[in-house]
Amino acid sequence: MGRKPVTLARELQESAAKVDAFFERESHLDLLRFITCGSVDDGKSTLIGRLLYESQMIFDDQMASLEKESKKQGTQGDQIDFALLVDGLAAEREQGITIDVAYRFFATNKRKFIVADTPGHEQYTRNMVTGASTADVALLLVDARAGLMPQTKRHAYLVSMMGIKHVLLVVNKMDLVDHKEEVFRRIEEDFRVLSKEMKFDAPLAMPLSALKGENIMKRSPYLGWYKGPTLMGYLETVPVQDAHTDKEEAIFPVQWVSRPSEAFRGYAGTLAQGRLRVGDEIRATSSGQTARIQSLVTMDGLLESAWARQAITLTLDREIEAARGEVFSLAKAPLSMTDQFEATLVWMIEPTGLVGRSYDLKLATQTVPASLTSIKHQIDIQTFQKKPCKGLHLNDIAVCVIATQRPIVYAPFEDSKTLGGFILIDRMTHATVAAGVIRHTMRRAQNVHTQPLTITRGEREKLNAHKGRVIWFTGLSGSGKSTYANALEIALHSDGYRTYLLDGDNVRHGLSKDLGFSEEDRVENIRRVAEVAKLMLDAGLVVIASFISPFARDRQRVRELVGDDHFVEVYVATPLEVCEARDPKGLYGQARKGLIPNFSGINSPYEAPVAPDVLLQYPMTIEEGVSLVQEKLKDLRSV
Repeated sequence: MGRKPVTLARELQESAAKVDAFFERESHLDLLRFITCGSVDDGKSTLIGRLLYESQMIFDDQMASLEKESKKQGTQGDQIDFALLVDGLAAEREQGITIDVAYRFFATNKRKFIVADTPGHEQYTRNMVTGASTADVALLLVDARAGLMPQTKRHAYLVSMMGIKHVLLVVNKMDLVDHKEEVFRRIEEDFRVLSKEMKFDAPLAMPLSALKGENIMKRSPYLGWYKGPTLMGYLETVPVQDAHTDKEEAIFPVQWVSRPSEAFRGYAGTLAQGRLRVGDEIRATSSGQTARIQSLVTMDGLLESAWARQAITLTLDREIEAARGEVFSLAKAPLSMTDQFEATLVWMIEPTGLVGRSYDLKLATQTVPASLTSIKHQIDIQTFQKKPCKGLHLNDIAVCVIATQRPIVYAPFEDSKTLGGFILIDRMTHATVAAGVIRHTMRRAQNVHTQPLTITRGEREKLNAHKGRVIWFTGLSGSGKSTYANALEIALHSDGYRTYLLDGDNVRHGLSKDLGFSEEDRVENIRRVAEVAKLMLDAGLVVIASFISPFARDRQRVRELVGDDHFVEVYVATPLEVCEARDPKGLYGQARKGLIPNFSGINSPYEAPVAPDVLLQYPMTIEEGVSLVQEKLKDLRSV
């Protein structure tokens, strides 16, 4: 027989009361975010699985499935492979290896926790950086049999770089070294020496066995020589201050401007730091305009004040100039801006990062074109010594100078993670290529200002009786670029246009005399030519440039620098075999013999334009080609 309705109702009420009591208790607990990191097979997933099990966060059906899967995997005796619990939840896996970040939540009577299990393989270091970006504490795991590994050192440096102050070295698998104290002490001393290079607050080391649950919740009888806390005891008591709420300076990046009607204009976003109140005077950093907060709007209604990490919409007592990417602060505590700063970068992708190459920089809600202006040095992850570096490769860590196309709101990372941490995005593929933290602004950014000039480009163009333009010929060596470019200049000069021809070979006799033909030097060569072309365009000239310029992203940078309306890309599409047969300078022959490295089309790639403004297809005549380009320039006289 089924239960009586009264009994069932009572049980449901009691169950609901227990749930309410649980959430009431949870609401008063603080939250600790921590990350597990280290080398491959150090036991990160096993440790997290054990923590979930010991804190009673595994349901009966999960436990039954875990025991069954452990037996299937051939785990010794009655032991449970707790790594299976976490590995099965990883966002992305490949051949049994965690390659993405897996997040799990659990709680005890003293604290709530969010733990990030990050991959240990070197090629997935970028995912470890992702997990570290929001963590308060780092558990750095090592296998007691192996000690500190190269990846351990890399992760320790990255943890320090990402501003994590509380670090615990977890010496795992102590059962496999017979719980010997001397093994632990040796690793502990190595870690103490390593920590001198980092910015950790009193780093600690702890011996345990995640698989057997030794020193996780209870002290192990085999580790009687260790007098420190258990792992859970450490996690429950480690003091962590909320850097977002503990600071008085308010930082509010505007995510979007809400205009549901003519009567309402609100600035929506998440308060990243500090506190805002109705009546506070705020300042838009970019424009310098100020206004007072009229209301703080949320999904739950109006607030009198808002704290860090709250999603809010501000309405102001007057309209100011602000859009997505603007950053509000209290008027009495203004923020700073810069267009050039020094940063530490972690390179996250295979294509090499080069000086002069353009990327999108995303910082808070700000997105702006940016480029590396110099790579000051790379960090040797084994010795932490500085070493020279021309380009950045996968997992390289380097100190660089970055210039942005327009000023951004910033703060050093140690003062504000929100305004000090950023990513670089490839403008062609939209892939994240690097993560970085701002060290400081460059003095140049504060002391060098744009000097306003009385005579503008428009007035120079009126004097010339035509507009300025940059016509960029690209194609393989021997394709006919210089021939077409020269013929075009003759035709334009005959028609009364003020022109100047920048040719690849001629430029290397002067402006780029110091550069070779490596990928790094080619990028720098195009960067210099682009800046010269921009100056000549400002003079009102028709600039004709003839360069192989093999990389699509570098040609795109030129277009963005001079402006899309003033740039014409001309692709001289001559097949490689035709160019090689012509070989007017004997370069292809030398390249085939291996005497010329990095020769476009032979041992270095040429990225042909996908949609050029003008296509000169072989075997087009010079007259036909010049006529096509002139057709594209027919508006030059409309000054």
